[in-house]
Amino acid sequence: MSLWFMLLCVAVEGYSQTDAAAKSILDKMSNTYKGFTAVQADFSVMVKQGPQGESKFSEEGTVLIAPTTGKYHITTGSQDLISDGKTTWTVLKDIKEVQVTDADYTSSSISPVNLFSFYTKGYKYVSASDERAGSTSLQVVELSPEDRRSPYHKIKLRVNKSTNLIHDLTIFDKNGARYTYVIKNTKSVPSVTAEKFTFQQSQYPGIEVVDLR
Repeated sequence: MSLWFMLLCVAVEGYSQTDAAAKSILDKMSNTYKGFTAVQADFSVMVKQGPQGESKFSEEGTVLIAPTTGKYHITTGSQDLISDGKTTWTVLKDIKEVQVTDADYTSSSISPVNLFSFYTKGYKYVSASDERAGSTSLQVVELSPEDRRSPYHKIKLRVNKSTNLIHDLTIFDKNGARYTYVIKNTKSVPSVTAEKFTFQQSQYPGIEVVDLR
């Protein structure tokens, strides 16, 4: 299963509590992305677990997101996840199947669409000391879900200090696993055709369409 799907399952409830410095970092990040018609980036995902932080799984891919319209196109080696804001197509490449469902974006779940604004409800957050990745200075915000039933106890978000773009996001679950999403080569895409956010069956010869709506 693509680890981008795990983001779709992180749900929280409640009312956010804010730290002023953290909120400033998050708002600058959010406003930067909202200023883009579309955003394209490469990403890598790594799962670590155990006392020594052993690597258990990793994956790479690309993502194209229209931050204000509910549309995205995520591509990995095993799956594609495509949404035009109304319909979602999950392409399972290994079994040549695409599952069609209604798009479901709720304010209590992190999705590719609200990745830049999920913090506005259901989280308390504080800023931490700046860190560095090579020569890049990163601002750090630690978020905790207010719903105690959440399987996650913390999310660490690091933002490039000079660009206000997300550098990486790490989810810490209560079983000791860590899921780190690193976002690289982010660029603004001034215009995107509608076909980018819809399933194009001609690009997947021999695929079976399973409509679950």
